Amino acid sequence: MKGKEILNAIKREVDSHVGEKVMLKANGGRKKVLIKEGILEKTYPSIFVVKIEGKSKDVRTISYSYSDILTETVQLIFFKNKEKIAYN
Repeated sequence: MKGKEILNAIKREVDSHVGEKVMLKANGGRKKVLIKEGILEKTYPSIFVVKIEGKSKDVRTISYSYSDILTETVQLIFFKNKEKIAYN
């Protein structure tokens, strides 16, 4: 029961930042770390979606689950008023 409460708290926190600029740090496996900036586009009951622009202005969307934040596979850093707010 405690785990579900923690995931709900993470979801509420992510929900409060929809539409904001975010830095995404994700574990890519085998000592690879993906660091991208984008916009937190949408949240769903089990996942959240980040829209990222590539080098050639192509737009990609990446989705992760809230449990990825809990297990520290993904870290979100929110830019609010030019200040970084880390939640992990």
